[in-house]
Amino acid sequence: MSSKLSVGVSARAKRALGVAAVAGLAGLGMAGAAFAADEAPIATVSAEAGDASEVSGVDIKGAKDKPSSSKLTAAPLDTPQTITVVSERTLRDQNLLTLRDVLQTVPGITFGAGEGGGGYGDSINLRGYSANNDITTDGLRDSAQYSRTDTFNLQQIEVVNGSNGVYNGSGGVGGSINLVSKSPFAADRTTVAAGVGTDSYLRGTIDSNILIGDDVALRLNAMVHRNDVPGRDVETYERWGIAPSVTFGLGGKTQFTVALFHQEDENTPRYGVPYASNAFLNGPLPGVKPSNYYGYRNIDTQEIGVDSVTLKLRHEFSDNLTLTNTGRWLKVTQLTIVDPPQGTWCLASGFNAQTGAACAIPGQYVVGGPRGNLRDTENVQLANQTDLNWKFETGAVKHNLVVGVAFSNETYDFVGGNVLRNPLGATPNPTHPNMDIANPNNVWSGPVNFIKTAVNDGELSNQAVYAFDNIEFSPMFSINAGIRWENNEGEFTSATIATPYPAPPASPVVTTAPTARNEETLVSYRIGGVFKPMENASIYLAYGNVSTPSQASVNGGCALTGTAQNCQLDPEEGEVIELGTKWDLMDGRLSLTGALFQNTRDKIRLASNDPAIPVQQQDGKSRVRGVTLGASGQILPSWTVIANYTYLDSEILQNVAGTALPPNNIDYTKGDPIPLTPRHAFNVWTTWQINEQWMAGIGANYAGQYAFARASATAPLIESDDYWLLNASVTWTINDKVGLQLNVKNLTDEEYYTNIRSNSGFGWAIPGDARSATLTTTVRF
Repeated sequence: MSSKLSVGVSARAKRALGVAAVAGLAGLGMAGAAFAADEAPIATVSAEAGDASEVSGVDIKGAKDKPSSSKLTAAPLDTPQTITVVSERTLRDQNLLTLRDVLQTVPGITFGAGEGGGGYGDSINLRGYSANNDITTDGLRDSAQYSRTDTFNLQQIEVVNGSNGVYNGSGGVGGSINLVSKSPFAADRTTVAAGVGTDSYLRGTIDSNILIGDDVALRLNAMVHRNDVPGRDVETYERWGIAPSVTFGLGGKTQFTVALFHQEDENTPRYGVPYASNAFLNGPLPGVKPSNYYGYRNIDTQEIGVDSVTLKLRHEFSDNLTLTNTGRWLKVTQLTIVDPPQGTWCLASGFNAQTGAACAIPGQYVVGGPRGNLRDTENVQLANQTDLNWKFETGAVKHNLVVGVAFSNETYDFVGGNVLRNPLGATPNPTHPNMDIANPNNVWSGPVNFIKTAVNDGELSNQAVYAFDNIEFSPMFSINAGIRWENNEGEFTSATIATPYPAPPASPVVTTAPTARNEETLVSYRIGGVFKPMENASIYLAYGNVSTPSQASVNGGCALTGTAQNCQLDPEEGEVIELGTKWDLMDGRLSLTGALFQNTRDKIRLASNDPAIPVQQQDGKSRVRGVTLGASGQILPSWTVIANYTYLDSEILQNVAGTALPPNNIDYTKGDPIPLTPRHAFNVWTTWQINEQWMAGIGANYAGQYAFARASATAPLIESDDYWLLNASVTWTINDKVGLQLNVKNLTDEEYYTNIRSNSGFGWAIPGDARSATLTTTVRF
């Protein structure tokens, strides 16, 4: 557990960032990520580019993007599932630096405000359902809730739609997100990069792979970065990272890889601006500028540290039998001090933004609480996964079988409190001064004393065995199936500390809650049939399930006491049905996909609304029906396109426990859309190779409207605004070693809002990034 209780940016991280920046930029000169290191102009790439990409580890234009998981036992064309692979080239061409940047280009994904037990960090909704617990790195679960802020060590990002249970265990029904790390390969290559841009953007990276002898390779990826958030007065990102790895036995029957990773962040927490979704207002408040900051810029901070050690052993017994073992130790620390824009908002018109009633101090924000909240967390994970891949035939039937076992243990330590307090914990007097809504004074001048008020500890252990097989009966028909059995056991303890503290020598009063425990045995499965009317086309139908226990994550325990008891309840359930088709055209250079799907959640836990029944009732139900369409590849030798569209028709089927139904209550949200689920979403990115030296790219993202939770039985259903974003790039390949790339994001300077938190019709939202430009130079040798 981190004991650092600083406010603002720590000296330690500043020193580290400064040293890395000087060393990195001095070594890089003017270098950047304008083009792939070994790639030729599009017009000269052969049909075998995909094979070359796999051998060299280099993302070559025209190469087919493939998911990395051994559990996906069929080729992409023959896999009965919608899978989106965001390649290293796409990350580079669009200058996508954070996980949020990347996932905003994948239709069907929205972001929440990162609140709740997990705290501040990535909060992802995929096809209408939370995917916070469905993120993996190299196939091993990465469940800590923190902001994944850089892609410098990622080869690709894979979004696998559908139930996550069979692949990674208890989780969500929308899908999973796998981050694939860069690893050593059999070639000498070094690419160094530096970028400058608007909003004080500075970035330097190095990616160096060196062969030592015939069968050992070293790879070093490093990054240093800082930028102000485009269009914001206060918010800043600063980070640095390093990721060395070594592989022994390249090209041999036995390969062993050791990979280390370290990254540190110093960011400004982004809570955004006040946002209404009620009968009086819908959107940011009148008089609020997107650039405003309503926290305290001299107090608020988000400090993240990520360390991991990954060991991977792969042994080929024969061409048809391979054993792979992957293990990881991971530690994530996060310190946040935040001041969300809570309180009372009296508009310049003299009306209260929350209630519509008259108010006494027009134009003023009466600061409410809690403010100055501190969360200091540490997640530690040990995980190991062993896969045996066996390709064999039983008569005329071909099998690609993977059987495996997985073990993981996670711990979570949390210290919480408040820093805007007097020495013994009393609220400062005077309390927080009011702010001008249009021009907030966001500097805190009162007392700063950290007062600890809560301590939590969680532990989660999971053991699983699984099997996946692709059974090919003929070139025209195959069955793809998987099953997973797992034991999921967790416990959670919490304690609160009363404030204000008594005067010494008396000790603060600590109240410890009973330890909450939950253990479940889960069985998840997925089966799909694939029919291939021709060699380059497939039609499939698939079904899968998921089970989510009361303690599915280490940082969120079940409730043992109170009116929301759920430790003893059965897991929530979900299922996915998908009917789709995939076509590879133009000798495999262009892939078209389409699917119809239905995701259903059942046995959702709900409060009974009866004081005599403290245990939650599992009466909740919801459903999402949708369509997804995709196209990717080369339409012409010089023209590439990546395009995806998703339509989601979501519905709450029941949101009140049966004990509260008429005559006691009504289910007023029944029939409403699921919150944060956009009906339409679209993304396209296209590039044109003008000649051997110049390439232009342009793209558009469309985020459709989505509904908020209805505040009351009489409240109207309110929806967010939709928006379009346009981005563009120009790449100049000066010669085979040097390139220059200009990226412009949000070309039209669209004003839009994301991560909207709406609680009873009022909350906050993060203004989207304003127009920005970056210029990046790349040198390879």
